[in-house]
Amino acid sequence: MATLNVTITEELTLNGVDRGSKNNLSVGSVTQVLSRMVDLPANGGSGTTDTTVANFRTLVTTADSALKDDDVKYVRMTNLDSSNDITLSLQLAANGGADASTTASVLLPAGQTFILGKAVGVAAVDDDAAGAVTSLVDLESIIAVNGNNAIVSLEIFIAS
Repeated sequence: MATLNVTITEELTLNGVDRGSKNNLSVGSVTQVLSRMVDLPANGGSGTTDTTVANFRTLVTTADSALKDDDVKYVRMTNLDSSNDITLSLQLAANGGADASTTASVLLPAGQTFILGKAVGVAAVDDDAAGAVTSLVDLESIIAVNGNNAIVSLEIFIAS
């Protein structure tokens, strides 16, 4: 087993005052890692291209390239492009054995990073109320959506 150490550093001086921050996170008992870079295909000038970049299940044998959702401790997606945004579509399921029943999408601007701390009980969607949702569901997969007429590179790092 290993320990993943993550450091997030923000450097900003505003009106002569240091407003930066540095935060450290140690994630213990890591035994597996998925680390890859994916070139998301260009949309060809219209529509979007969708690429499933990670699958999560209660059993790794139930989907191609699945990660065991209970074991996931850290998920990072970084848009490596210098000018093109992409969308991450979080496919959500009531439990890790089910297919996705809802989705939540987030914009990932060029050069920026999206981080999750686990894959079980991470998000929820409620389309008929504006209140806070506290019954969170599991991540079934992550789909990267490229609406640009250019290839966009996405870096994926998942520690379990």
